[in-house]
Amino acid sequence: MSNVDQALATQLANIEKRSGKTLAELVAAVKASGLAKHGEIRDMLKETVKLGHGDANTLTHYAMKTSSAFEAPAATDDPLAAIYTGAKEHLRPIHEKLLAAIAKFGEFEIAPKKGYVSLRRKKQFATVGPATNSRVDIGLNMKGVPATDRLAEEPPKGMCQYKVRVTSAAEVDAELLAWVRLAFDSAV
Repeated sequence: MSNVDQALATQLANIEKRSGKTLAELVAAVKASGLAKHGEIRDMLKETVKLGHGDANTLTHYAMKTSSAFEAPAATDDPLAAIYTGAKEHLRPIHEKLLAAIAKFGEFEIAPKKGYVSLRRKKQFATVGPATNSRVDIGLNMKGVPATDRLAEEPPKGMCQYKVRVTSAAEVDAELLAWVRLAFDSAV
């Protein structure tokens, strides 16, 4: 369980303790209220359950399933089918070529998310997923690499330090794989 997942689980458990109601009871109360807008539900929880703003906001997301933190990736034998669908389907060969090359580096874990996959060893070393209908973004976690026109440095404290935008499988080349290898090797 990630730190974010642990924090959400702790917050939800604390909401149950403070309110004296189970999450199922609280979600049932939200549904019974007939309210549909996030702000209305949040305010109702603040007033009727006496939750603070943050707890009421989190519970509203939980009840409405409007936050990706409360959504599991689609259950399927092929998690990429949900990511590379419709207008993004033609980008899947980029993903497959990249992962086939990374598989030669050694063992790693693939964790499907809602719109991308996280690649992990002891820690995340990359993210891969379609950013638009015309490109796949590859996020890389590594340090001390000078940015280039192709290897874009990301703002501090983001999920990845660098990003490479790829529009065709031909761009999964030696230069890109060298960066991915560096990230892979540093994720131990």
